[in-house]
Amino acid sequence: MTGSQVYRQPLLLGFAAGLVSGLFGVGGGVIMVPGLVLWFGLGPHKAHATSVTAIVGAAAAGMTPFAVSGDIDYSAVAIIFLGGAVGAFAGARLLGKVSAVWLTRGFVLVLLVASIRMAL
Repeated sequence: MTGSQVYRQPLLLGFAAGLVSGLFGVGGGVIMVPGLVLWFGLGPHKAHATSVTAIVGAAAAGMTPFAVSGDIDYSAVAIIFLGGAVGAFAGARLLGKVSAVWLTRGFVLVLLVASIRMAL
């Protein structure tokens, strides 16, 4: 990988994840995790951990236009944030106990079920 690719590829992956996250409200992991596994060769565990960390900036930037326009229901955010924080902590602890194969299968299953439900 050349010097410019070292910065360009992660920047493009981050841009794609942020764009999809801001546009559709999906977690950046839908783009970020497969990108980190397929494009950067990270293992599933490291890709999930990296994605969760990297998406913080994209989420903050993505919420800014909504905050400015007054489109955020902050009472819902407080409750969702609390549940999300507890769930994310539990999921992160569980991540270390799941094999890479089952982690990948679970990720694919979640995406598949979500896509089928949305299509119907």
